[in-house]
Amino acid sequence: MHVEFLGGDSGGQGSPRLYVTDRSTFAVQGWKTPHTNQIEIPHRLLRYAQPGTCLAGLQDTGHGTFLLSGTPVTDPEALEVMRIPGHEAAVEVPISQVVTPDAPSPRG
Repeated sequence: MHVEFLGGDSGGQGSPRLYVTDRSTFAVQGWKTPHTNQIEIPHRLLRYAQPGTCLAGLQDTGHGTFLLSGTPVTDPEALEVMRIPGHEAAVEVPISQVVTPDAPSPRG
């Protein structure tokens, strides 16, 4: 799986970080939780998502972070690029499209 760095508050060497994959998904690097399919990320990481896209499945912790569940990233090529420190992990999640309740219907 090929990953492309989208951003993170600490730049390319810091973390947490957000990536887009060649599988039309986001690879999201964040702090480990007790669950292998879940990470914790800061709210501010979402600003690096591509315009018109969003991450589904976020659960607000109430202290400036979200819990995010997805498929653990295990692909060696992706992990080599991401260089994840031991206290962190990464999950892959579908890229969702932003839809607002008051948006006009595509059928007019």
